[in-house]
Amino acid sequence: MITEQRSQTVAAPPPPLPPDYMLPDPPRIPDMQQELQLRGIATALAIYFKKRDDVIVAGLGYLRRDATNESERYAPDCIVAFDVEPTAIVRRNGYVISEVGKPPDLVIEVASKSTGKRDYTIKRDAYAGYRAREYWRSDETGGRWHNAALAGDTLVDGKYVPIEIIQDEDGRFWGYSAVLDLHLCWDNGRTRFYDSKTGRFLPDYLDVDDEREETAIERDTATRERDEMAIERDAAMRERDELADEVERLRALLRQAGLDK
Repeated sequence: MITEQRSQTVAAPPPPLPPDYMLPDPPRIPDMQQELQLRGIATALAIYFKKRDDVIVAGLGYLRRDATNESERYAPDCIVAFDVEPTAIVRRNGYVISEVGKPPDLVIEVASKSTGKRDYTIKRDAYAGYRAREYWRSDETGGRWHNAALAGDTLVDGKYVPIEIIQDEDGRFWGYSAVLDLHLCWDNGRTRFYDSKTGRFLPDYLDVDDEREETAIERDTATRERDEMAIERDAAMRERDELADEVERLRALLRQAGLDK
């Protein structure tokens, strides 16, 4: 009896990608309101984590397990990841889990008319599959494009479980992110982050612009007051010099009259 032995060919792993390989930019449908929301979210979190060089706050790039897998078409509006190398992720122009070594810790999607339903259905399942610890969604319209104004999920045993969202008497929606140790707040369409340790909202680009405007006003006021003081000082010096000249003129007259002893 002759036993036929067939050799099994094991496919070699693909060669590593060069460091300068960049993922393509995902296609996007322009949405002005969504862009403003994203700017606020990214600015607030970037300022909050600016002293840490192992945190990335980014978005609008592909999130993939493998860099060259074109079937992975998810491009979160914003991701937050801790204990990573931000420069390598930015250089790749996307978040590749197999290279980073871990999924992002948090994903945020901001509603738009074109992608709203996908955010709370298909993408929710996808990000759970990627094992992102938290997934948050915010809808500037109050729930027209998403199924809620503000919604969050936390990963439990590989599945997302909704995070409790409460509404206060002012109509704002609140939810706590254990990943960020911050409260997310939907405030009349604006997504904000509240730090209970300081009792203050994190500043976003609107607050930064306001602070810059206030600083500019204060600077202009100080400059104007300084210029006014300089004018008053110059006027006082002229009066002093004029008074000294007048005193000297009177003394000269007195000397001519022989009265100045």
